[in-house]
Amino acid sequence: MSAAARYLRVLADRLRRFGAAREAVAAVEFALILPVMLTMYVGSIELSQAFSMDQRVITIAGTTGDLVARTNGAIDMTTLNNYFQAAQAIMGPYSTTDLKQVVSVVAVDSKGNTKVEWSKGYHGGTAQVCNQPYGGAHPIPDVMKNISGGNIVVVSEATYTYPPMLGIFFKSDFVFYHQNFYLPRYDKDIPLTGGC
Repeated sequence: MSAAARYLRVLADRLRRFGAAREAVAAVEFALILPVMLTMYVGSIELSQAFSMDQRVITIAGTTGDLVARTNGAIDMTTLNNYFQAAQAIMGPYSTTDLKQVVSVVAVDSKGNTKVEWSKGYHGGTAQVCNQPYGGAHPIPDVMKNISGGNIVVVSEATYTYPPMLGIFFKSDFVFYHQNFYLPRYDKDIPLTGGC
């Protein structure tokens, strides 16, 4: 038998033994699945944090608007700033640096036309222009205008820019924006002392 034939027989025998071996199969399978498992684990942490931030922004927009809508009569700047600060505490223990809030009181006439009576931003939030129609990317829905019946609508907005924790899976920031609408609880105007 030639050397080449012996070499091929030995090679075939080793390949047969390698194919039949079962000693390290679990380790190999684990090594193959580990990157997928880690990706899913870390990605789920990122998404759950982002979801938590979104829920907090929803709550902040709702809290501020609800507090203003409960006002019986005029509201002053100190009280309004206290409302903003109280709502901001909802973000704890996370940073509030990128949280912006705006509250506007908007008059709606019987035809559905809007006019901003007053609007105040907090922590960099951009207020609406007074004595102008309510504008912006998110107008007051027609349903809310119809419900208001020639009264006012309290519009509360909150925006938060959330940078991902690790930045591995999500490279850009999440921008959460929520807007809530409230009718006044006492069916009367809510003027802002010292406002426009």
